[in-house]
Amino acid sequence: MAGLSPAKQRLILHWGEMGDRWGVNRTVAQVHALLHLSPVPLTAEEIAETLSVARSNVSTSIRELQSWGLVRPVQTLGERRQQFESVKDVWEMFRIILDQRKKREIDPTLQVLRECISGVEGKDGDSVYARERLRELEDFFSGVDTIYSELRQLPPSALRRFLKARGLIRKLMPAK
Repeated sequence: MAGLSPAKQRLILHWGEMGDRWGVNRTVAQVHALLHLSPVPLTAEEIAETLSVARSNVSTSIRELQSWGLVRPVQTLGERRQQFESVKDVWEMFRIILDQRKKREIDPTLQVLRECISGVEGKDGDSVYARERLRELEDFFSGVDTIYSELRQLPPSALRRFLKARGLIRKLMPAK
């Protein structure tokens, strides 16, 4: 990774590994990390050269990151080539990621669970059992959806305070 400090290289490589674990293409995650760490917008050519990846791979990665809302094009006076920057605010970045994951994972799962619940017919033991399992899953995902919606309405300052109070919350909840 040409021209990057060891610390930046390490984070970019790690972000790529984490991307793999999160179901995101490794290069997409590495492009995101590079843009997040860059103090100035970068061209696709600069990204490709820095990460030693094909220019076409960078273009595909940028389109994916733009579809998530994590990267945007930037026009610089006197520069003909398009440049890109990432969302720099960490809270905004993770809000966008959570929004997208909810839209792509939680919402479709809830829809399928609701369709499956209504599709289980019969009063025999297998049907009753299947319906109970499906309702349990639907209750769980609905609860996650509700918590997310409530947290989503909080401003970043309130979320920061919430995270700092996690020890207090644990003390207020009864132990099992």
